[in-house]
Amino acid sequence: MWKFLYNIGLLLAAPVIVGVLLAKPRCRPGFFQRMGWRSHPSDDGESSRPTIWVHAVSLGEVVAAVPLVTALHKRHPECRYIVTTVTETGREAVEQRLGGIAEHRYAPLDFPWAVACMIRRLRPVLYVFVETELWPNMLWTLRAHDVPSVLVNGRLSSRSFSRQDLPVIRSFYRSVLRTLTLCLMQSDRDGHRIAALGADSAHVHVTGNIKFDQPVPEVRSEESLRQSFGLTQHEHLILAGSTHPGEEEMLVAAYGTIANRHPSAVLMLAPRHIERVDRVEAMLRDAGYVVQRRSHIREKTSGGPRVIILDTRGELARAYREAVVAFVGGTLIPVGGHNLLEPAVWGVPVMFGPHTDHCAEVATLLAGAGGGRRVASVEDLVMSLEEWLGRPEVRDRVGQAAKQAVLDNQGALIRSLEFIEPYLRAVPSHSDRCVATGSGPLTAKL
Repeated sequence: MWKFLYNIGLLLAAPVIVGVLLAKPRCRPGFFQRMGWRSHPSDDGESSRPTIWVHAVSLGEVVAAVPLVTALHKRHPECRYIVTTVTETGREAVEQRLGGIAEHRYAPLDFPWAVACMIRRLRPVLYVFVETELWPNMLWTLRAHDVPSVLVNGRLSSRSFSRQDLPVIRSFYRSVLRTLTLCLMQSDRDGHRIAALGADSAHVHVTGNIKFDQPVPEVRSEESLRQSFGLTQHEHLILAGSTHPGEEEMLVAAYGTIANRHPSAVLMLAPRHIERVDRVEAMLRDAGYVVQRRSHIREKTSGGPRVIILDTRGELARAYREAVVAFVGGTLIPVGGHNLLEPAVWGVPVMFGPHTDHCAEVATLLAGAGGGRRVASVEDLVMSLEEWLGRPEVRDRVGQAAKQAVLDNQGALIRSLEFIEPYLRAVPSHSDRCVATGSGPLTAKL
């Protein structure tokens, strides 16, 4: 019944979904592939290798998927790995971080024909999806083809979980969650929540957060990296990563106060959506700041207070290495937060706002370990920056606490692999069945 009702509703909403997709420039690439109307050239012939399909909707999920895909590839190089994403930033991350290991595809929309076309082309023996991207038609169809579906690094935010209070909604999600072979969740809270929504408790396991196991980005030369950012040897970089409108204004206001007291401080803003760079630059120039774009910096400058805009993709994780203090965006406004571990892994003190629903456990961990601090206002930002810039010994102690918190919580990757491995040992030969990898579509995330 639920499958019939869901698809009726989906078909009625199809014109709106397609219209929204076409209206957003960043969603247009791969449109025909998303609709199931065009295959990737390498999918046209039969693969001689079993395929593992991993779905990671965007950049944050790709970060979590990278160590998992890399580890699976080391254990099972005989398999073909397909990683699907919804966003362009996700695609770029796959190509940059998993080049030579996995191939990228755009995720199909959850229309029955699009899902069926992707599964028919890839014929997966294992489907792995990251952080609770539940697409009903995808999961129902995979179940009908006896393909194991594994949720890894699963989480359910408080806001998402509260939306499922109505019995009729829980009944719907139960029909979807009962298709899952394994639910590997980040925390006890997440495990309890997905079981309460209808997942079979015998298939729910708490394995931890794979993002703690992400590899440290390779940096060939500290000096060349600083040079590429136009930083002099004695300047101190304050890096605000994955920022959103509303946060940037607060950060710039705080920096204006700090720069008067610490003229060696340089602010770098890395907008979450790179297409906003022009607006961010205009805002900074209107406020009277000297502004540089990372893409236009060719050599060291003469120094002095200024704001650098990180307008290139794929550099943020490495850039945190050069910071003395970091702020992670999506937290001063109700977005839910982005990856707090990227600066922490370098031993950089981390600031974040009160809205950390998407990274609640990590935020609590860093704050409790003394490696991070919640800030809620311009005054809070100024106070923390003043303390950490003015007292290097305190800054170093906080940074080391952040790094140690990451090291102490690694191991989720190994635990997840232990649960997944039996399904790979059971993979039949190609003559019996081909293996593939895939991903869910564009519609909703729990």
